[in-house]
This record gives sequence, structure tokens and C-alpha cells, in this order.
Amino acid sequence: MTGNVRPETMERITTPALAQAFIDEQVRELQAQIGDKKVLLALSGGVDSSVVAALLIKAIGKQLVCVHVNHGLLRKGEPEQVIEVFRNQMNANLVYVDAVDRFLDKLADVADPEKKRKIIGAEFIRVFEEEARKLDGIEFLAQGTIYPDILESDGVKAHHNVGGLPEDLQFELVEPVKLLFKDEVRVVGKALGLPDNMVFRQPFPGPGLGVRCLGAITRDRLEAVRESDAILREEFAKNGLEGKVWQYFTVVPDFKSVGVKDGKRTFAYPVILRAVNTTDAMTATVEDVPFALLQHITRRITAEVENVNRVLYDLTPKPCATIEWE
Repeated sequence: MTGNVRPETMERITTPALAQAFIDEQVRELQAQIGDKKVLLALSGGVDSSVVAALLIKAIGKQLVCVHVNHGLLRKGEPEQVIEVFRNQMNANLVYVDAVDRFLDKLADVADPEKKRKIIGAEFIRVFEEEARKLDGIEFLAQGTIYPDILESDGVKAHHNVGGLPEDLQFELVEPVKLLFKDEVRVVGKALGLPDNMVFRQPFPGPGLGVRCLGAITRDRLEAVRESDAILREEFAKNGLEGKVWQYFTVVPDFKSVGVKDGKRTFAYPVILRAVNTTDAMTATVEDVPFALLQHITRRITAEVENVNRVLYDLTPKPCATIEWE
């Protein structure tokens, strides 16, 4: 499959058999395109880059170099999962970069959401460029571009942050899933043996938890977002909401309120829960979460997450709210 236009006759990939046929075809095409050269991939752990990584590992093995940058804004357990799945299970050539302090230092005292996004994107490019320059023989850059990216943004996968590499690092692109829609990418991921919690991962913003730690990011609030989000996801999974609700997450704003814990006055942050359903992300409705479950989640978050003394539930649909808070 070549070009950036999906043929009208192309069958939608809806079954394991169709996914396997696609994988076999892509393996042949990737081997023909790449030969004995090396390929570089920014592996975020998201659905698209993970499926591309698994496809390339199947096609060219150790010729693929995956770079996973931990900027400190990922959800709980995600960097560990990338290492476990790709390095330990798939024997990938994986470079792990711990850039947490570097990113958080750059973001210190920056409250404007757009400035935060720009800093995160620009710093990612710098880190990725530094890692690329350490490697010899790289001639190709793999990207998790999918068909909606081509339709909406001329093929540039902006949230993967690799579009701004310097002129001398303009590798030839490898985009094996660029003619697939998201649901098809998931079917292919399943056929490649990726775990369900990676294949069916919720939509996640490019700046990660940076846009859910509202205002200027502080380490205590960032950790409160990460830990409360993990509790919310765990409880939704236990209670049958994991595949039913389109997106759910927590937000921690930059203000405190008075509370009481163990008979003593506290002054701590609130956690805001958000759970919405949508088909196109243009409009969204709020999930009617059982009140007893909300109470249970509240008890867990206030007991287990440090620096938190309130839990709130966002009841606002889109419009007039957006799905994310920043």
C-alpha cells in the first residue's frame, strides 16, 4: 500500500484474519523498503507507536531502535510497561531515556497551557535529537501516523513531536499504519500480541499529565494526578466501566481548601474526576457513574493520595466544556 490516499476498494480491517493479512503484507513491504538499514522510532507507549514498533520488530528485528523518553508526565506504570513489553517480551532494541528532572525543571513556574505544550514538545524534540545523534547508520524514521492524521494535518503526527528535527536529521519516513483508522490499528495490535491495556489505551494528550496538573506544574500535584488517576482506572476496570466509558481521568487544580483528617485541620488540593462518552470528540456526554462507586473512589483517593482532601465530579458536557481542562 503506497501513497497517502486510502483506496476506496480497501477492505476495513475488522477481523484477526484481515489483520494477519495486513501484517504479512506490511512485513514484506517494510523489508523491501528498509533492506539492511536501521530505523529510529519514538516509542511513547501509545497505541499507534506501539503497533508500529511491533510491526517493525516482526519485519526487521534489531534493526529497529526504539527511543522511549520518560518526561515525567506519563500515567502510573506506563514507562515500566513499555520496558516490559518491548525490551523484555519482544527483545526490542530499546533506548530508555529518564528525562523527568529535565522536563520538570523546564516547566517550573509555567502556568499558561499553550506555553506548557510548546515547552514539552520542543524539549521532546531536543531529547530525541540528542539520542538520534548518538546512533550510527540510521537512515529511516518510523512514525505512528494514521489515516485521520493525514486527513487533518497533512500527514504530520504532531503529538509525536518528531516533525521538528533539524535538517541534517531528515530521515526517510516509514509509516506502516498511515492508511488505517484507529479501530483498525487496534485490531492489528491485538493480532501482533500486544497487551489489551496498551491496544485499548484511552486517548491521552501529547503533553500527558502536564495538562491535567492545572497551572504551573509542581511535583506534589503531579504525583496527586498520577496516583488518583491510577485509582480511578483501577476502580472503573473492577466495576465494568473500562470498555464502556470513552475517556476518564483526574485533574488537580492549583488551589487548596480546608479539610479535616484524623481530627486535625488540613489544607490540601481537590481531585476532580472526569468521565465522558463521545463518538467524534466534537461533543461529549458525562457518564452517569453510580453514586456508591463515586463514594468508594472518593474514600480511596482521600485515604491513599497525599496532599488531597476533596474529590469532585465534573458534570459538564461538551459543549460548553471541553473534554480536557487545559
